[in-house]
Amino acid sequence: MFSHIQLGARDLASMIAFYEAILTPLGMQRMPDEADGGPAGAGWQRPGKRWPQFFVQKPFNGLPATWGNGVQVSFAAASQQQVSAAWEAAMASGATDEGAPGLRPHYSPDYFGAYCRDPEGNKLCFVHADGVLG
Repeated sequence: MFSHIQLGARDLASMIAFYEAILTPLGMQRMPDEADGGPAGAGWQRPGKRWPQFFVQKPFNGLPATWGNGVQVSFAAASQQQVSAAWEAAMASGATDEGAPGLRPHYSPDYFGAYCRDPEGNKLCFVHADGVLG
């Protein structure tokens, strides 16, 4: 559905370390730094897949990065264990808890998710449900 997602960062080194810690349990790998030719930052993707991609970078326009009210980035997980591992890594890396891992049947009977905010306030979700990885 999406080719890539990009979040701006104020403290780039800290945000790269944070996302490396939470995306590794989801099976994503860091791309070479020059992969997209954009501003300073880092990107991740699944091994052997070109798309989708996730980036954390300095904003293109040079203004300070801010979080978006009502914006959430949701990462697909291959298992409930991956959801829990990513959320635990986020908590250990300075995230703010917005909802511990668990089933959320009001979304769908098999929806297992966890929520947090990264160190700069971006809302994140980790989710496992049938077919989420297509």
